Amino acid sequence: MPEDKPPVQPPSPEPPPLPHLGVEFGTAKRNLPPAKVLIAVLAVAAAALGVFAYLTRAKPQGGGSVDAITVVEVPEQNLVLAAVNLTLHNTGEKPLWIHSIKVILKTDNGEFSDEAASAIDFDRYFQAFPALKQGTLPAITPETKIASGSQASGTVIVGFHVTKDAFDKRKSLSVVIQPYDQALPVVLTK
Repeated sequence: MPEDKPPVQPPSPEPPPLPHLGVEFGTAKRNLPPAKVLIAVLAVAAAALGVFAYLTRAKPQGGGSVDAITVVEVPEQNLVLAAVNLTLHNTGEKPLWIHSIKVILKTDNGEFSDEAASAIDFDRYFQAFPALKQGTLPAITPETKIASGSQASGTVIVGFHVTKDAFDKRKSLSVVIQPYDQALPVVLTK
C-alpha cells in the first residue's frame, strides 16, 4: 500500500500586516498641508486683516485750535482760573454734538485736569475777576451742535490748583472735546 501521505494543503494566506503602532494618524503632519503653504496663507490673511483695520480705524470727527488763553490768579488759594478761547471744526459727514469738554494742563509738577464750568457761572466769574473777561467769546458748552463742514468758536472756563507762575511755565494745555456718538475725542493742544 502506498504510503498514505496526508493531502497537501495549500499554504494558508498570511494575515494582513498590522499597522505600525508607532505611527500616529491624527497628527498635524498627516492632516495639515505643508508648512510653507500654511505660513503663506496665514501671512496673506494677516496682511488683509491689517489693511482692513487701518482703513476702518476710528478717526476724530473734527479738529480746531486753541486761540487764546486768559489767566487770573485767585488770591491766597493757590488756584488759577483760565478762560480758553477755542475754535472747533466739524470735518465729519454728520453733525457733531458735544458731550463733554475737559481741559488738561501739563506742568513740571504734574498733570491737572478740570471739566469746563457751566455757562451760567460765567457772569459770576467775570464779576469777581474782570481781567478774566478780556477777549472772551460766548461760552461753548456741552450739547452744542456743529453741522457738518461748519465750525463753532467759544470760551470755556476752568480752574487749576497751581500758581500763575507754574501755569505760565506749562508744558502744554489740551482741550479734550468728547462728542456723543464718537469713540475718539477731538483734542486741541497749545
